[in-house]
Formats: sequence, structure tokens, C-alpha cells
Amino acid sequence: MISAFDCVHDGWGVAVLVGVPNKDDSFKTHPMNALNEKTFKGTFFGNYKPRSDLPYVVEKYMNKELELEKFITHEVPFSEINKAFEYMLSGESLPCMIRMDP
Repeated sequence: MISAFDCVHDGWGVAVLVGVPNKDDSFKTHPMNALNEKTFKGTFFGNYKPRSDLPYVVEKYMNKELELEKFITHEVPFSEINKAFEYMLSGESLPCMIRMDP
């Protein structure tokens, strides 16, 4: 993070943190960097805004304009939700479908 911010050009440069940093990471810089108009931004889930973006995504999916199924690597029933977390933590699966069937 520090290296990226140090590379930002004074006056118009922007460094963007994508993803989630380690819980022990910290970011320290000299206050002069802010006065030099350097910008450091973060994004979480690509700045996805569920309230405004989700209806659009659902519409695209319902119109068969999004092929989401090809990204689902595993499906588990809700009763096996811990298995989904195991898949995710082991790196076997990122998008795992959890079925809410009774």
C-alpha cells in the first residue's frame, strides 16, 4: 500500500486499494502527502451498490444476458453450509451456491 501511494504523482495521482488487506496492516504517511493532493482510495466489491445495482443485474440475468451459472463451482444445501465455507477457505471454490431447500 505504501509503495503504491509513494508512486502517485503529486497533484493528480490516485492509488486504489482493491481487496481486503490483512487485519494487521496499517497505512502511515506524512500529512504533507495529503496537502500535495495525492489521493488514496479503497474499493470493496468494486463499489457495488446493492440498492441500485442489484435490480439491474437481476434484469440482465432474467433476460439471459448474464451467464452466472458458469461461475458456480459447487452447490450445497443449507444444512451443509459449513462445507461451503470449507470450500471457500481451501480455495476450491469461490462462488458456491447455497440451496435453501427444506
